Amino acid sequence: MACKFGRLSGSRTARIVVICCSLSTVGCRAWTTLTTSQKTLEEQRKYGATADQRLEETTAEAKAAKAGSHADQMEFTRKLVESMLVEHDPRVRVGILEVAAGFDTPAAASICRGAMEDPDERVRMAACAAWRERGGSDAVELLATRYRTDAEIDVRLRALRELGQLGDKAAVPVLAKALEDPDPAVQYRAVGALKRVSGRDLGDDVNKWREWAADPDGSAAEWTIAEGFRQLF
Repeated sequence: MACKFGRLSGSRTARIVVICCSLSTVGCRAWTTLTTSQKTLEEQRKYGATADQRLEETTAEAKAAKAGSHADQMEFTRKLVESMLVEHDPRVRVGILEVAAGFDTPAAASICRGAMEDPDERVRMAACAAWRERGGSDAVELLATRYRTDAEIDVRLRALRELGQLGDKAAVPVLAKALEDPDPAVQYRAVGALKRVSGRDLGDDVNKWREWAADPDGSAAEWTIAEGFRQLF
């Protein structure tokens, strides 16, 4: 019996040891989590919020401002201007810009306009999309300028695409000029944009679009009709 009791006692002891180890592990994990949280708080106090935290905060504040009065939106977008001016991370500037694009205030417009000159091409491309969203005569002018002057081909192509998405016929002269660009990628993007703006489809032949651009109400219309009949037979 003593031997049996000893074995039971040993088994019970083993279980106790396992349980204690498990509790110890849980305690260590909890302590590690607590220590990590404290470390995060200390880093925030020392270095400020992370990029993700700044984006989350801006999104939450934007939602509250949207639900508020026009005065609330004016104040919020004014603060956005300040944030944009001091923000060093291009990804966060893109986030601020995308938020500003949804507000109809002078401060929001100034953010969208200033972003067109941002030193980072990712922000400039996002600004092109923002102006397509906002629309209006300013959008055509700013997108046209960005196409003509930007040093990065990706930004120029984005500007042409957004001009097409606008669907504003005021963009036709800019897009027609882009047909003469020596870069085939620019020509192709201009053709795609002209299809949207003009409501016509002359195919992908740049020369046909050049003919149309030279006389939008004449030869191109006749060509379209004739081409349509040829495709029927």
